[in-house]
Amino acid sequence: MRQQRDTYQTTSVDHRIAWLAALAIAIHIFEASFPSPLPGVKPGLANIITLLVMMLFGWRMAAWVSLLRVIVGSLLLGTFLSPTFILSLSGALAALLMLGVTKLLLGRVLGLIGFAVLAALAHMLAQFFVAYTLFMPHPALLHLLPILLSAALIFGIFSGIIAIRIAKHIKAYGSTNDIITR
Repeated sequence: MRQQRDTYQTTSVDHRIAWLAALAIAIHIFEASFPSPLPGVKPGLANIITLLVMMLFGWRMAAWVSLLRVIVGSLLLGTFLSPTFILSLSGALAALLMLGVTKLLLGRVLGLIGFAVLAALAHMLAQFFVAYTLFMPHPALLHLLPILLSAALIFGIFSGIIAIRIAKHIKAYGSTNDIITR
């Protein structure tokens, strides 16, 4: 008896999402090599890709890209299931939740900078909460929270501005097919 194999057809959207996920993973790995003035303070440049995917393909695809970035990036960096992975995953999940709720409630009135800032703040708050509860429950850590949130605000604004500039280029091409496949 011959065994039947399941085959799946991929679409051009699947290919674009895979390409964008790979780009987010590459940025994530590149960003891991940046020196950090404080643990946990990174620009979050890979989140720009998540914002653009949400804008182009919706929240579900943005969630796929973000979670693939965290999981595959941690596997390639050798941090899978480490405290770094747990912090990264908690931040990504909080940012995704914030993006989903915000898009649902304020999607038409909030721009990319607003989405980026809220996602960055949610990301930082989740990481702080996880770090405080699981790894270092010391009251002195609370003194870092204003600095960490200020950094998240600045990097969120920066990410939003970059996302807007990229979005303008995407609109100039008139089609997401053209810019993503070049």
